[in-house]
Amino acid sequence: MRAVLQRVERACVRVGGDPVAEMGPGLLALVGVAHEDTASDAALLARKMVHLRVFEDRQGHMNHSLLDTGGTLALVSQFTLLADCRKGRRPSFGPAAVPEQAKPLFEAVVEAAQVLGVPVVTGRFGATMSVELVNDGPVTVLLDTQGAF
Repeated sequence: MRAVLQRVERACVRVGGDPVAEMGPGLLALVGVAHEDTASDAALLARKMVHLRVFEDRQGHMNHSLLDTGGTLALVSQFTLLADCRKGRRPSFGPAAVPEQAKPLFEAVVEAAQVLGVPVVTGRFGATMSVELVNDGPVTVLLDTQGAF
């Protein structure tokens, strides 16, 4: 699984112009599921996002996690994170899981994060979404459960 994780002041996800998820301070994660991913990848990604220390303490050091700050985690499915752009000019989405495989694994990330004790909001799986955010910092982190980076 891959995620682009952004520390935000606020974020909103819309489908067809209507808000489906809104949040204040926390993390917004765009999540892509690869065809080789499993439930253990979902649990690992959730743990990493919830415990990642990207929020500043009183000295301005990144020492706090979502659990420390009480922030919200927004999860938005995005299969294009698995795009292979090494050849030609059109991305190949071969590494991305098919929706029937990806949806339950994405939902497993959501459930695992909730069990870890953070508020979670989501976009709508498979929908065309508009994601608005105010990046705080800016702080943007790439995560990959397969160790690609």
